[in-house]
Amino acid sequence: MSTIWRMSRRSLLGSTAALGSTLILPGKAPAQGGAKPFAGTTLNISSWSAPYAKWLQEYLPEFTELTGIEVNYDTPGFAVYNQQVDLELSTGGSAYDVANITFIYTSRWIGAGWFTPLDDFYNDPNKTPDEFDAADFLNGTQLPMRDAEGRTYGFSWVADAMHAGASRFDIMEEAGFGMPKSFDELMAMVPEIHKVKGVSAFTAENHHGWIFPPIMQAFGGNVFVDPPHNIMPALDTPEVHEASRWYVDLQNNYGPDGWLAQTYDQTVNVLKQGRANYCLFNQPFLMQMGAPDSKTKETCAFAMYPEGPKGKFPGLAVHGWGIPTGARNKDASWEFIKWAVGKDLMMRMLEEKGYGAVTRRSVIESPKFKEVNMVNGYDVGDIYLRTIGLAEQGHMAYRTVHVYPQANAQINKAIEMIASGQATPEEAWRQAQENAIADIRRAGVDL
Repeated sequence: MSTIWRMSRRSLLGSTAALGSTLILPGKAPAQGGAKPFAGTTLNISSWSAPYAKWLQEYLPEFTELTGIEVNYDTPGFAVYNQQVDLELSTGGSAYDVANITFIYTSRWIGAGWFTPLDDFYNDPNKTPDEFDAADFLNGTQLPMRDAEGRTYGFSWVADAMHAGASRFDIMEEAGFGMPKSFDELMAMVPEIHKVKGVSAFTAENHHGWIFPPIMQAFGGNVFVDPPHNIMPALDTPEVHEASRWYVDLQNNYGPDGWLAQTYDQTVNVLKQGRANYCLFNQPFLMQMGAPDSKTKETCAFAMYPEGPKGKFPGLAVHGWGIPTGARNKDASWEFIKWAVGKDLMMRMLEEKGYGAVTRRSVIESPKFKEVNMVNGYDVGDIYLRTIGLAEQGHMAYRTVHVYPQANAQINKAIEMIASGQATPEEAWRQAQENAIADIRRAGVDL
């Protein structure tokens, strides 16, 4: 049986001392009487707590039964996960046998050589059967997992596409509104529906480095001057000032109390409980409004991301399983990746969990995908594919720049300062620009 493991180097070493290295540290045990080749192996695996990652834990006993591999599995919050893994990888540690390659860290983690190329694994017929079919993954979801030479370092388990959703579309309809197609339509609607039946008009999670850049771009701004070629921060511009003023006014005037502290899990709960209405959020999270335990399953609605003054730029993030270079049994690690993103398990997650953010074309083209992603008459699967298609315009380039995490931190801080009244947009973004430049130069980049 797999167990949840709160992973750190200290906890790993402590567990090893207490239980013995043969239990914790991965290593292939001798086969006994036809036993599974990896019997006796234990893998330490971690990802941030996305819906897929949480659901995967329920299937882990099947993986152990299939392979003989025990799994210590951990799913901390997004920020905590990234901090833990970045520290472990940067110090050359071996605490992780399989880890999620987070989208905003793809350039840093892959470029620094902290993950193992997987080409020799999936191209070896002795390690990978034909049915794994690496070509079945949507090309757009695999591009961030490759280096400049085309080597693959991870296999994607999600395309986190940003959509629009409404938990109480009935309130919007009663007020004479449909799903907004533009920022102007959104701003015309929210004053008319705010607090109707006690429901806030708008909500979003508090990871502003994810939620705000699409708004910034819709007003004509960007995180960097010309990513990935010119990575001089571009945070202190009139377009960014205007975008942040628009966004903060929207949240402060029409969002729920305490929105600055609202995590992605809390946002899902707010939507499922019907305490807030219109939301710009990731498809896997919005889809939970249609879940059987949701109070808004019969009133929720879905649409494409609305268009701003300069266009439509919904966020699209890709995350994938990879093998850190410090992993001690990479063949066993590959067994997990093959299973976790295999066609069979992806299809089962679609059928059993309603998981629609899948990355395999064969699953997406199945009749079941359209059936599962049809919620209250809305074809969310079509919205998902159209959103992925929009990414071909290249607007997500800012997010795979290896110093984006430094800019991300400054975006979060600037929005918090503006929303709390500690600074004007001009003051906040001037400081953010200066801090981002300083942080990027400390990272060794000559701007």
